Amino acid sequence: MVKQHDWVAWHAAYDRPGSSLSRRLEVVREQVRHALDTLPPRPPAAPLTLVSLCAGDGRDVLPVLAEHPRRDDVRVLLVELDDALAAAAREAVEALGLIRVEVRGTDAGRVDAYLDHLPADVLLVCGVFGNVPPDDVRRTVDALPGMLADDGVVLWTRGRGGDGNEQAQVIRRWCVRAGLTEVSFTAPDDARFRVGVHRRPAGVLGVAAPHPGTCLFAFA
Repeated sequence: MVKQHDWVAWHAAYDRPGSSLSRRLEVVREQVRHALDTLPPRPPAAPLTLVSLCAGDGRDVLPVLAEHPRRDDVRVLLVELDDALAAAAREAVEALGLIRVEVRGTDAGRVDAYLDHLPADVLLVCGVFGNVPPDDVRRTVDALPGMLADDGVVLWTRGRGGDGNEQAQVIRRWCVRAGLTEVSFTAPDDARFRVGVHRRPAGVLGVAAPHPGTCLFAFA
């Protein structure tokens, strides 16, 4: 993943009330909260696992986890290449006293960065699909079933193009063709963001995690 963008400045839009990013953030947080509420309990030896790719400063996940009853029952991995954002995520983890959260400052496009946390019960792929080539999007979607545990959910986002192009609708179809079941899709008429949630049905056979060394996507 080549860093060609000031992602710290980009994140500033989250702090503008009413912005598309701030509204998207609330939707994603609500979906993370719902996933934590509804996933079945696990024994301590096999905790729930949440992985966030291109996690930024962790604001999608960390505030939700901090106030959730299962905060210490979920093993969390945030993967973020930008040094400043990864540092901010680590500071937030420490400030919130979250004991089972790890931040890795590395390339989330390469599966070796998080293979040890797969399969995930909750997987976030937010802010990715609008920044990578279509072939990379399709490759990543096709890999999702192998990255999820039985009944695991993936949350993904994609913005509507300035010309009205709705690539999110294409991604929805790809997810279903890959064997996932749609849980929800949020597409406000007055905003460009779209948030999809898909689940891997339990008992799906013949699905394996991506091979070590696989590169799923690279930012354009």
